[in-house]
Amino acid sequence: MLRNLARFTGYNLRLKGLPVVAYNYSTTSGAAKKPKVFQEVSDASEETHTGQFIDKVVKPYTVTTYARPNLVLTHGKGSYIYDLENRKYIDFTAGIAVTCLGHSNEGVTEILKDQSEKLIHCSNLYYNLPAGELASKLIHKTKEHNGMHDASRVFLCNSGTEANEAALKFARKYGKSKGGDPKVEFITFANSFHGRSMGALSVTPNPKYQAPFAPLIGGVQAAEPNNIESVEKLISSEKTCGVIIEPIQGEGGVNLIDEAFLVKLRALCNKHDALLIYDEIQCGLGRSGKLWAHSHLSQEAHPDIVTMAKALGNGFPIGATMITEKVESALSVGDHGTTYGGNPLGARIGSFVVDEITKEPFLHNINEKSEKFVTKLNEIAKAHPDKILKVKGKGLLLGLQFAENVDINKIVEKCRENGLLIITAGMNTIRFVPALNIPDQAIDEGLAILEHCIEQ
Repeated sequence: MLRNLARFTGYNLRLKGLPVVAYNYSTTSGAAKKPKVFQEVSDASEETHTGQFIDKVVKPYTVTTYARPNLVLTHGKGSYIYDLENRKYIDFTAGIAVTCLGHSNEGVTEILKDQSEKLIHCSNLYYNLPAGELASKLIHKTKEHNGMHDASRVFLCNSGTEANEAALKFARKYGKSKGGDPKVEFITFANSFHGRSMGALSVTPNPKYQAPFAPLIGGVQAAEPNNIESVEKLISSEKTCGVIIEPIQGEGGVNLIDEAFLVKLRALCNKHDALLIYDEIQCGLGRSGKLWAHSHLSQEAHPDIVTMAKALGNGFPIGATMITEKVESALSVGDHGTTYGGNPLGARIGSFVVDEITKEPFLHNINEKSEKFVTKLNEIAKAHPDKILKVKGKGLLLGLQFAENVDINKIVEKCRENGLLIITAGMNTIRFVPALNIPDQAIDEGLAILEHCIEQ
């Protein structure tokens, strides 16, 4: 078995006789470099190194989760990534909005090496330097960038789901601290996605995700985004402890939530003494063109709790829940905890990522790259009015929504065959979440592939 594993793993495999080029570009300068020749290369067959590795090593020993193509990724650099057949792809997925600084970022690599030689883990029984520095940095940078104006404390964890679980627990504890009958109910929103653990799944009102695991945690009701009347019908001073919403829905279809709605939602939460939770796991940390998606909003729409993950570690597992002093006042020693959360290695990487994102002109450049995407996507949409409904999103969280009769999975497949990785979202939408520092050339090349595949 060990010999077989050695045969299938490692970057130095000699892949004789296998196709290694997925696309070929002209060298014309100026406007977008449109490919001269598209070489559509299907996913690896069962006879290839990839097929044998998947069938003999992966599938027999891996729990069923995602439906995946015959593709084994081995290494990447910046906005490009390579597979076991040595094919090169432009990456518009960034690990689902995670590798915000690109693959194999030199700064992250150096921190991994340096900190691993000092201290990786020490548990939360003791303080450590990087965790304290990251918590402090998140609070101060948030306020500097027009984020949650009364941000006060940070809980560090390992993932977005854990960040949301903490938020839900904090809201429940707050609701129970008010005296009288405990306030324990939540309001969530249609098309939202907050995670797959039992608590986070309970506020993700999608039958596809919920039905196999019902019954879930009770006391959750779903309202309609951008419809304040639907919230007014559900919220209660006696029962509602928290309202959770994504300022920009990612998984649900790249849907913007209106500022006017969020201002009214904040006012409703104040009126009923319910905590307002913003899930910025996908739309936060520069993805929207500002540090936070809610940094685009006035203070009248700021939340009590913000959850984050994905981009915070550029691929290293880390998440965080940021709260106000009002929330902190309801918590006691032992109410919540984590073994790995706030480990020195992850926290130091998180500090580096926050520093990089908030450097000038990083956020400005995101908006320029966004404009480049949006301009070309609108051209593509205009050329295919029978297929494409609209371009939506903000910053580098963008979506191209197709008519219901269009099979976007075929477009995703064709793009992959031509050297571009893209992903889907709800409402028959193709989602674009590349590295926040993606070079212009990669944008041009990737959108040329997308245009070609839509035309096909």
